Amino acid sequence: MSNRSARLVLENGLEFTGQHFGATGERVGEVVFNTGMTGYQEVLTDPSYCGQIVTMTYPLIGNYGVNVDNIESRQPYVHGFVVRRLAAEPSHFKSLGNLDDYLRQHGILGISEIDTRQLTKAIRSDGTMKAVLTTENTPVNVLLDKLAQPLMTDQILRVTTPQTYRCPGEGRRVVAIDYGMKSGVVRSLLARRCDVIVVPATASTKEILAWKPEGVMLSNGPGDPLDAPYAIATVKELIQYGVPVFGICLGHQLIGLASGARTEKMRFGHRGANHPVKDLRTGKVYITSQNHGYMVSEDSLRGTDLILTHLNVNDRTVEGMMHRHRPVFCVQYHPEARPGPDDSDELFDEFMRMMDEVGEGRWTAHA
Repeated sequence: MSNRSARLVLENGLEFTGQHFGATGERVGEVVFNTGMTGYQEVLTDPSYCGQIVTMTYPLIGNYGVNVDNIESRQPYVHGFVVRRLAAEPSHFKSLGNLDDYLRQHGILGISEIDTRQLTKAIRSDGTMKAVLTTENTPVNVLLDKLAQPLMTDQILRVTTPQTYRCPGEGRRVVAIDYGMKSGVVRSLLARRCDVIVVPATASTKEILAWKPEGVMLSNGPGDPLDAPYAIATVKELIQYGVPVFGICLGHQLIGLASGARTEKMRFGHRGANHPVKDLRTGKVYITSQNHGYMVSEDSLRGTDLILTHLNVNDRTVEGMMHRHRPVFCVQYHPEARPGPDDSDELFDEFMRMMDEVGEGRWTAHA
């Protein structure tokens, strides 16, 4: 870890000066916070964080190092990493190195030794903001001018797989559309012996159906779903076709938009591993892993063919839906976890049952 200083400047003028780690330079992004106590490597490699500067609220980060088991994608996609205290000498039997070196190798800027509590409170008060993380001596007024420019809107195209690939299995054929998919999604399908075909976010309905899937998985991903009209159009066609569809996170929002509902940007989003969600069908409450800054508006479900199935216990936001007439359901959170609890892993089993029922002609529409 170097002795070089770093600065984090928010668009509201709030400035933090701390110690640099990882790569050097200057990066602009949307500053957000994650409340997880562990799982920082999964956070770093979650493509849903593309374009964001992530603040960890837990005060000590890096204490168990980095390893090959906690990687969720090809590379880290965050634009910056903010921690209160960085552990320079990690201790864990799986550790292959420290967080400082890991971020440097992947060109990610980090800052430590700042008041992450103050930063989190600022985000909760003023909402998610643009910010710049820098190790340069750039004047603050110049940095604020940079923040006056719009942020990227093509995150999905930056993180999706460049070409189709197959993860073979002996069971049900599932096409997974990669909008920024975590590896945990594929692992959950493979654990159920699925034959998984992963396609790019831009794959057409014709290309998807050419694989003769028994089901389609809509993955998580970054950014505003309205920035992906191509994805909304494809999801709408898949729903009309009648193939079983299971959506998570961004996939959930795309199902909402494709069905006539509306999405909204949240004040500061849900990012962490302890969000309580109630299944309205059973009354059971699950502790869930979440990472999203947009949500489906509950009011906008009126007049659509979507039924509300899950609600967030804390703020009553929409966490799950199902289609009245088609074999389609979705959740806003991450049933594959990584990081977080496995409480909702059974949703993948629900997807398996839906595919079987449709294949055997036993599936019925919901009243």
